[in-house]
Amino acid sequence: MFTVNRVAGAVLLACAGALVACGSGPDKAPGAAAGTASPSGAAASTTAAVVTPTAAAPATDPLLSGKREVTITRVQGSGSKLELSGRLEEGGDTGGRVLFVPTPIGNDQYVIKAFGTKDGHPANDDPSCWQVNGLDIEPELTVEAAVCDEDNPIQRFTITTKGKGTYAIGSETRFLQHKAGNGLILKELGAAPLTTFRFVDKGPANREPLD
Repeated sequence: MFTVNRVAGAVLLACAGALVACGSGPDKAPGAAAGTASPSGAAASTTAAVVTPTAAAPATDPLLSGKREVTITRVQGSGSKLELSGRLEEGGDTGGRVLFVPTPIGNDQYVIKAFGTKDGHPANDDPSCWQVNGLDIEPELTVEAAVCDEDNPIQRFTITTKGKGTYAIGSETRFLQHKAGNGLILKELGAAPLTTFRFVDKGPANREPLD
């Protein structure tokens, strides 16, 4: 009798062990690996991995693109246009060039091309360029007209946006300033207030220069 009871007990224990090994829930597949992600979890992981698009880079100022002609006036002045004949002047009314095309050449530098009015005269469509007058003596330099040559360092200018459609114009460490009795000159800023200029769009720069 003792032997029969011992065998019955062993059978019950074996059965209980088999139940534990097979799992307690009917919805769990036998042999499924622990920690396997559910479909909803996979979708959540995919959603989390989506990269948010970065903001677009700011658009280039069209007036500094080399594709628009502008007139330039001194903000602190009388509103007279800048004019390039022999020298860059303000409202000289000498029949000089008053339409300018700031053209980027890299490294935040520009050559500033000057054109005459569009009156059908072919010479007005052939540009001159701003150039620092190499015959001047520091600390005050003037700007003169010259044959365009973007490889010439004294034809390279900086143009810095100052807000509300205004700009500062410079060459190396100097800025284009107005000085009573001497007009527009390039000089170190020092303690003087910065002279700024307003550019006004005058249409596309689509001149056909002389051959």
